[in-house]
Amino acid sequence: MATQDAPPRWDLRMRQRLTRGEAAALGELYDRFASLVHGLAHRVLDDERAADGITREVFVRIWEDPEAYDPKQGPLRSWLAALTHRLAVQRLRATETAALERGGEGSAEELERKVHHASVAARADYIVQAMPSPLRAALELAYFQRRDYRRTAADLGVTEDEARRRLRLGLQLLATAHDTRPSGTPPEPGGTT
Repeated sequence: MATQDAPPRWDLRMRQRLTRGEAAALGELYDRFASLVHGLAHRVLDDERAADGITREVFVRIWEDPEAYDPKQGPLRSWLAALTHRLAVQRLRATETAALERGGEGSAEELERKVHHASVAARADYIVQAMPSPLRAALELAYFQRRDYRRTAADLGVTEDEARRRLRLGLQLLATAHDTRPSGTPPEPGGTT
């Protein structure tokens, strides 16, 4: 039986394959995580071309230095999300700072608010994508279809107590998107980010 501290086997094998230079491994990694990476970058930058650039940069970095990912620090998915977040925030800051220097409207404080807002939104998106599907399904019914817990329970075929539990846990996970870390700090490694 594996211990809780043992990194997932797929993550370890992927890192080994990338370290050996297997191009097929990069393709597999891209197929599995490109939409996550692009989505997070787009959420921060609100710019399709910039998100495309960040997506390329993330996969180039893992290809050039697969050992930068340490499986002991958490899942590969979380590491890629943290890298994406950091690069996207750096790009947003650089772009917005350059605009301010060219005489654009706004201030440094407004820039930091924009970065913080984009970071929270990206973190919330990641949390929803990473949460177990029963929690996500309950939240989607309650939020997007405006179901109360009774109707959510009926739609999911679970007890009302179970529906309330799923909604409560999902909302608790989402509440962590508003943590007090300084803006620009990547999401925490681990399963809930």
